[in-house]
Amino acid sequence: MVNKQRVINEFLELVQIDSPSSKEGKIAQILVKKLEEIGCSVIIDDAGNKVGGETGNVIATLKGNRLGKKILFSSHMDTVSPGINVKPIVDETKGIITSDGTTVLGSDDKAGIAAILEGLRTIKEKDIQHPDIQVVFSIWEEGGLRGAKCLDYSKIDAEYAFVLDSGGAPGEIIIKAPAQDAIKVKITGKPAHAGLQPENGISAIMVASRAIENMNLLRIDEETTANIGIVKGGVATNIVMPELEILAESRSLNEEKLNNQTQHMVDTFKKAAKDFGANIEIQTERAYNPLNIDEDDEIVKLAKRALSNLNIKGKTASTGGGSDTNILNKNGIKAVNLGIGMKNAHTLEEYIAIEDIINSARMVVEIIKEA
Repeated sequence: MVNKQRVINEFLELVQIDSPSSKEGKIAQILVKKLEEIGCSVIIDDAGNKVGGETGNVIATLKGNRLGKKILFSSHMDTVSPGINVKPIVDETKGIITSDGTTVLGSDDKAGIAAILEGLRTIKEKDIQHPDIQVVFSIWEEGGLRGAKCLDYSKIDAEYAFVLDSGGAPGEIIIKAPAQDAIKVKITGKPAHAGLQPENGISAIMVASRAIENMNLLRIDEETTANIGIVKGGVATNIVMPELEILAESRSLNEEKLNNQTQHMVDTFKKAAKDFGANIEIQTERAYNPLNIDEDDEIVKLAKRALSNLNIKGKTASTGGGSDTNILNKNGIKAVNLGIGMKNAHTLEEYIAIEDIINSARMVVEIIKEA
């Protein structure tokens, strides 16, 4: 039912539009035009002003012609680095699309955008009866879900949301995802000449090293992870490092475990600072809450019915990553994250199967029909 070549061509077009986080202005304007051509009313909210980006979130509404559940489809416009000057390569033999190896491909999440656009066009062209449909193309999802956090929820009245932003093949329905704590640490030691009087200094890097050595990190258990992501400090090799900043995170599907892991990391940093006589400042923030949808919830049943129409078995799953789905649920919109087939996302080896892009668009059509 969907136009296979059109959705592939559109995907190839979208990935060649540069849109790193905070720089989504160009693609936003292009998507506004595409949505308006489909027949949607479109606005851009003020999230860009709030987060310091070029544009806000694109919010579109396609009025329905029958009763039914008002649903929302969402994907994010931004891509991770390196994502400038993407050159997609279609490998017909393998049935996949890759980049040329110098950048990411950007199927995360432009495959989702292409699928949503094609799904909307199809129901219009085939005169398929449908309820009201809303679309959100968000900014700055990568690195903090900032667009979704600042989304103008007064413009959203959908009952269910389907986020097309998971790496599994079409058929995967993510119903559980972790909460995350962001941890920022500043260690202040004491400078000294590293060659003449090193014993007079307090090395911030040694404080950090002691803490990290005694910290439980990476895979904690089947539900919990933690990581030291960024370490910045130092002036010169001949100066005992006087100051250091660390950015870290902890995640868990279980909020009690998350609280315990974050507290463990905070306590370990504090103890190391005390042992060396350094000063320490620690800030923790709940970056996003967990996603936890019941297996038997109606939104899951709806997605499974739609997939069954395509002879695809819907399977629920959990993930270790957060997405806009977490934020939508926190703001009272029941949401699940759907697999669209992107593989090796955030790497130069990223690719997506052509058939998965097509099936994702077909999935959008069937969800609309089932709603």
